[in-house]
Amino acid sequence: MRRSQENAFREFAAARMGHLFRSACLLTSGDTHLAEDLVQETLGRMYVVWGRPSKLGNPAAYAQTVLVRAFLAHQRRRSAGERPSDEIPEVPQPAAQGDAPLRLTLLDALRTLSAKDRAVVVLRYWEDRSVTQTADVLDLSSAAVRTRSTRALARLRAQLGDIAEELAAH
Repeated sequence: MRRSQENAFREFAAARMGHLFRSACLLTSGDTHLAEDLVQETLGRMYVVWGRPSKLGNPAAYAQTVLVRAFLAHQRRRSAGERPSDEIPEVPQPAAQGDAPLRLTLLDALRTLSAKDRAVVVLRYWEDRSVTQTADVLDLSSAAVRTRSTRALARLRAQLGDIAEELAAH
């Protein structure tokens, strides 16, 4: 890769890394280690295609697509749900600062959704993508995206109950 392209990639990576990480955290329901891995995988794949203009009409959108597909591929792997540990993790105390308990509740609720439903919710409502854009990223029909988002939101509302109103206020 030429020096100017390499510098452009570094600038892109530095500018987008935070946003990619936040999206990855939502996709992984707060698993920051997996989120970091997904971001690194995404940036690695972006580096490979960086010099090809045909692939990168909109690098930020392409990076989000790569991130979501990397997440879905990880979820399909057989060992994705295994988490070996010799200790039981501590449960966070409800007296946390600010809206942290609210965030943890939302992440727990997102964790109950299937990987594709979670991806639809994150793309549609966190990334603010259209139904068509979401369908393209996930290789689904627009009707499937609408159905998945309606069902996923209904499950989240049922699970969150009164807390959903508080989340909407933030």
